[in-house]
Amino acid sequence: MAYKRSNNLGEHLIRNFNVTGTTKKQDNQISTPKPGLNMIFLPQILLLVYCVRSMEARPCPQACICDNLRSSVTCANKNLTKVPATVPQMTKKLDLRVNNLKFIHGANFVSTPYLIHLNLQKCNIEIIEEGAFRGLGRLVYLNLGLNNIRIILQESFDGLSSLQYLILEKNQLEEIKAGAFIQLGFLNFLNLGENFLVYLPDMQFQGLQQVKWICLSNNMINVVANEAFTGLPNLKRLSLDHNELQYLPTEALSRIPGLNRLELGWNSITFLAEEAIQVPSLKQLFLNNMALQDMAFTAFEHSPQLSLIDISNNQLRTIQVLAGMEKLKYLNITGNAVSCDCHLRTFKEWADRKRLKVDLICTGPEHVHGDHLDSLISMEMKCTHLNQEKEYILPIPQANKENSCPESCDCKSSLKHASCESKGLQEIPKGFPNDTILLDLQGNMFNFVSKQVFSNMKNVVSLHLQNCQIKELKLGALNGMKSLVYLYLSNNRISHISPAVFRDAPRIGYIYLDHNRFSTIPKGIFKFLPNLFSFHMQQNSIKSLTNNNMYGAKNLHWIYLTRNNISYIARTAFESIQNLKKLHLDENLLKNIPTESLTRTHMIEELKLSSNPIKIIGNGAFLPISHSLQHLYLNKMGLEKISRDGFMGLGRGVRSLYLEDNKLSNLPIMKNFTRLEVINLANNPFHCDCQTLPLQRWISTLNLKVGAICATPNTFKGQKVRNAPLLVCPENTKLKEGSR
Repeated sequence: MAYKRSNNLGEHLIRNFNVTGTTKKQDNQISTPKPGLNMIFLPQILLLVYCVRSMEARPCPQACICDNLRSSVTCANKNLTKVPATVPQMTKKLDLRVNNLKFIHGANFVSTPYLIHLNLQKCNIEIIEEGAFRGLGRLVYLNLGLNNIRIILQESFDGLSSLQYLILEKNQLEEIKAGAFIQLGFLNFLNLGENFLVYLPDMQFQGLQQVKWICLSNNMINVVANEAFTGLPNLKRLSLDHNELQYLPTEALSRIPGLNRLELGWNSITFLAEEAIQVPSLKQLFLNNMALQDMAFTAFEHSPQLSLIDISNNQLRTIQVLAGMEKLKYLNITGNAVSCDCHLRTFKEWADRKRLKVDLICTGPEHVHGDHLDSLISMEMKCTHLNQEKEYILPIPQANKENSCPESCDCKSSLKHASCESKGLQEIPKGFPNDTILLDLQGNMFNFVSKQVFSNMKNVVSLHLQNCQIKELKLGALNGMKSLVYLYLSNNRISHISPAVFRDAPRIGYIYLDHNRFSTIPKGIFKFLPNLFSFHMQQNSIKSLTNNNMYGAKNLHWIYLTRNNISYIARTAFESIQNLKKLHLDENLLKNIPTESLTRTHMIEELKLSSNPIKIIGNGAFLPISHSLQHLYLNKMGLEKISRDGFMGLGRGVRSLYLEDNKLSNLPIMKNFTRLEVINLANNPFHCDCQTLPLQRWISTLNLKVGAICATPNTFKGQKVRNAPLLVCPENTKLKEGSR
C-alpha cells in the first residue's frame, strides 16, 4: 500500500492491546484474560510498536512515495538537487533515479543504515566524496550508471562491506584510484562498461575476492598491466570487448586462475602469437570482429578446457589444426575469407575426427564458394598446380564510390581498417574512406611524409608508418588527424622532428620512434603533446638527457630508452614529469644510478637499468622513488657491490627484483623485502661463509625460486645458498651486516 504518511498503525496496536494481556472484542465484550499467551508476545508487540513509531517520527519526504509494507521509498524523476533528509530510517530500498544531485556527500545516507538497494542512475553525479556511503554496511545493490563521474577516489566506497552489485556503466570514468575497491570483499558483479578508461594498472581490482564478473566493455583500454587482474580468485567472466587493444594482454590474463569466459571482440588485434592465451580454466573465448590476420596453431595450447572459440568476422585466410584443444566442441570462423582448398584439408580432417562443430562458409575455390565446410568431403578439397595461387590469394573487393579505396590497398568497411602494407609504394596514397580508424602503411618507401597528406583522415586513431625509409615529417604532415592516438614510426631513418609537426594531432597518446637515427631527444618535442602517455625511443643513438629534456610531458607515464648510448642524465631531466611510472634505461652506458635525476619523480613503479656498466650501488641510491617502486631490474651490469644502505627505503612495496648475471658475492640486509613475487639472484659468485648468514636466513623465509648458488669456498661450490650447511668464518672474523 502506497502512502504519503501513516499515523495510525502504532496507535491501533496499543489501543487493541493492554498491559494486562486483555484484548478488546468488536462487540465491546471483555474477554477472559489469558496472561499466559498474551504476555508471551508482549515484548514482540512493543518492539514492533517502537519500530513503527521510529518510522513515523520521520515523515515521508514530500516529493517521494513511501511504501511501508516493502520498506521502500521512490523519489525518481523529481528534479531533486540533494538527497532528501527525512527518508524513513527503516527504508531498505531507495530509488533516486533521474534527479540532479551532482555531488554525493559523506552525510547523505547516515540516517538510512538499513538500505539494501540504492539506485542513483542518471542523477548528473560528478563527484562521490570519500566516505560517501559509510554507514551503509547492509547495502547489497548500488547503481551509479548514466552519470558524469570522472574519477573514483580511494575511499569512495568505504563502508560497503556487504555490497554485491556495483553498476558504474555509462559514466565518464578516466581514472580509478588504487585501492578504490579494497573494502568490497563480497562484490559479485562490477560493471565499468561504456566509460573512458585507457589504462588498467597493476592491482586495479585489489580486494575483490568474491567478484564473479567484471565488465569493461566499450572503454578505450589499450594497455593492461601484467598484474592488473592479480588477486581475483573467483573471477569467472571478463568482458574486454569494444576497446582499443592492439596486443593481447597475455601476462595479465594468465593471472586469473578460475576464468571461464573471456570476451575480447571488437578490438584491433591483428595477430595471435604462440601461447597467446594461457588460462587453464577457460571454457569460452570470444575473439570476434577484430582484425585478426594470422594465428599461431599453438595460440590456445595452454587453455586446454576451451570448449567454444569464436573468431568470426576477422581477416583470416586459412586456419591450422589447433594444438591442445582436446575439449573443443564449437569453433565459429564465419565472416573470414577462408578458402576451402587443399590448404584447409588437414584442418577439415582433424575437425571431423574430433566431431568438432565448425561454422565456416567457404569463400573459394569457385566450385565450393558459399558452401558450408560441414557439407564438404576432405578428399574433394584440392589445389591444382595451375590455379593454386590464384584461388588461395583472394582478390581485393572493389569498393563502391561512397566508400572508395586506393588501388593496391585493402579497405575493410565493416572494421573501418585500411591497409597498404608492403606494396612498394613511393608516395602515400589518397582516397581512403573518411571513416577509417586504423590506417596501415608500413613496409613501403615513402622517404618523407608531406604536408596535408592525411587532411581528410580525421577519424584515424592508429597510423602505422613503420619500415618506410622515412627521413622527414614535413610541417603539416599530420594536419587533420584530430583523433590520432597511436603513431608508429619505428624502423625508419628519422634523426630530427620539429615539435610543430604534432600541433595538429593533440590527442596522440603513444609515439613509437624506436629504431631510428636520433642522437638526442628533440628539444620541445612534447610541447604539443598534452595527452602523451607512452614514449618509445629504443635503439637510437641518444647520448645524454639534458636539463628539462622532457619539458611539457606532464601526462607522460612510460618512457622507453633501451639500447641507446646514454652516459649522462641531468639532474632536472625528468623534472616536469609528475606522473612517470615506467622508466626503461637498460642497455645504455650509465656508470652510476641516476639518483639525483629521480628526486622529482615520486611515482615510478618500474625502473630498468639492466646492462649498464654500474659496478657499485651507493647508499640511498633509490630513496627518491622508494615509496612507489615495485619492479627493479639490475641484472647484467657487472655489479660487484651493493652498499649496506644501497636499498634504503625499499622493501614492502617491491614485488620483483632482478639481480642475476652480476658479480655479487653477498647482499645487504634484505629483511624488509617481504612481499616479493619474483627474485632472481642466479649467476652471481656468492661467497658462502658466516657473512652470508643474514642472506641465507632471509632466503629461507621466501617461498620463491631464488637461484643463489655458492661459488666459494670450494667446499660449498655449486650448492644453493639456501641449503649451505653451517656457514662459518675463520676465527676472529666479525660478522658484518651487508655486503662484503
